Amino acid sequence: MKNFRTYQLAISFNREAAKLKLPAYLKDQLQRAAASIALNLAEGAGRFGRKDQRRFFNIALASLRECQAVLDLHSVENSPLKELADTLGAHLYKLMQAC
Repeated sequence: MKNFRTYQLAISFNREAAKLKLPAYLKDQLQRAAASIALNLAEGAGRFGRKDQRRFFNIALASLRECQAVLDLHSVENSPLKELADTLGAHLYKLMQAC
């Protein structure tokens, strides 16, 4: 998985999201959704059928959108985490298009 750039971005996003100071209920939601991105990428990468891969990559993208909503709810603006989320989203979208 070291050479899987999208997975590495998801790991970085997860680590940066964990540093964010949020109310407990939002922090928990953000951490679970951020972990889901990397976990679904790993599971999708382990699948051989394109349909299966696409399903897991789609779940990863949905989890990213959930993270972005948490950032919006807490009014996190112009942060490196939002930029990382945008980059990760573009990578996820390209992965899904390739399946």
